[in-house]
Amino acid sequence: MTGKKLWSLVVLVLAAGVAAAPSAWADTARICGSDALLGPSTPPSGAVVVPAGSATGVDFAVPGATYWFAPGTHTLTPGEYSQISPADGTTFVGAPGAVLDGKHDNRYAFTGRAKDVTIRYLTVTGFAAPRDEGVVNHDSGNGWLVEHNTLAGNDGAALMAGAENRITGNCLRDNGQYGLNAYQAGNGIRGLVVEGNEFTGNNTADWETKVPGCGCTGAMKFWAVDGADVRGNWVHHNHGPGIWADTNDNDFLIEDNVIEANDDVGIFYEISYNATIRGNDLRGNGWVAGRRAVEAGDPFPVGAIYLSEAGGEGRIPARTAKLEVTGNRLENNWDGIVAWANADRFCNSPASTTSDCTRIVGPSNTASCAPPGISSEPLYRDCRWWTSELDIHDNEFTFDPAAVGGCPVRRCGRMGLFANVGTVPEWSPYKGDVIQRDIVHTAGNHWHANRYAGPWWFTVVDMATVVPAAEWTGPTYGQDAGSTFAP
Repeated sequence: MTGKKLWSLVVLVLAAGVAAAPSAWADTARICGSDALLGPSTPPSGAVVVPAGSATGVDFAVPGATYWFAPGTHTLTPGEYSQISPADGTTFVGAPGAVLDGKHDNRYAFTGRAKDVTIRYLTVTGFAAPRDEGVVNHDSGNGWLVEHNTLAGNDGAALMAGAENRITGNCLRDNGQYGLNAYQAGNGIRGLVVEGNEFTGNNTADWETKVPGCGCTGAMKFWAVDGADVRGNWVHHNHGPGIWADTNDNDFLIEDNVIEANDDVGIFYEISYNATIRGNDLRGNGWVAGRRAVEAGDPFPVGAIYLSEAGGEGRIPARTAKLEVTGNRLENNWDGIVAWANADRFCNSPASTTSDCTRIVGPSNTASCAPPGISSEPLYRDCRWWTSELDIHDNEFTFDPAAVGGCPVRRCGRMGLFANVGTVPEWSPYKGDVIQRDIVHTAGNHWHANRYAGPWWFTVVDMATVVPAAEWTGPTYGQDAGSTFAP
């Protein structure tokens, strides 16, 4: 069966409301259940052998030691705070069939701030971390290497990340909140690599329903990360967004990922800076959230790629000074690329969803963004996250409403470049149509040299203005120069 025919089968099955067949990428992208997760059947030279059963009494804190978990189920001492706290440079390796089971009693598997810890070939399951906390690397230790593990069926996040972490070749499946939550209290994480993993079925606890507006779900979430490569992952069938960078992230390279059939946005880059998003395949994302929005009468697009108060900023060091989206293939997502700016969202505004300020002002200096100073430069520019310097080019956009299951005209298959009218607070210098005019005309946001197939519409200036390609490319908006459009 060709890839095109197989993807058509996936679309039909999804439209029928039942579990989707594997995509054409499954044979090459599948990590979960593959032989790549099988560790050595004999202990590495000099390793401490950890027999199956209770690990009570094992000293896991010998600096530089290697621990080999024998085949079978391993448990920790009963109690929510029983956990493994490694020393610097320790290595944990699982034999084929080695499972570390929290029995829904222990909260965490691996904790502490030890450096340069390695975890390979283990299955970690059944740990009961609370919301916004993680099971493996709970305290976001630096220099950790986490590879070829199965992290599945845990509460909270299966994995946290710290600086200079490498997370490669893992199966992160069916966890209660996130597969990965990259956050380090008090510091920005630097030098993070997330490569060649499979993220699927995460957010089994459906946290956005339990805590509406929490912004706390997805396959993976990044906070204040400065320099990350997210590449070659298969991110599919998660109950929320796929890849979500939220709040003062910078210098991201998101490339060569396959992102498909996630309930919400495929790639979400929010109040963050300087990124390259290239060579990704995004298919069938946002159907659940899109249908939910239609049922609720909410006209806001559900983008396969959603850029919210995010853009290029040359004053912050990075590999690029813009937000470039290029060479991606988008097929039958609910919507396409949506760029949005909330005019009321800035430092010290009651409409902001974070207590942090921008990276230019400094996260702890929110109070400086107040009248009268905010009404003039430099604070006028520095106190908000701008949707600016977007360079969206050489992408392929394919949309067939019938394949998506049908939706009201102009309620799916949309690009977006728009903002709201600024209203609050009373002293805001961004009231009225200031931000709407900026995002469309003066912020350096350009679509060009893209290829479109299908009945695409374009939400521009505000949510109520939805125009056809001829108007989007015409003199009023001047977008998509050199692009092609096919029925």
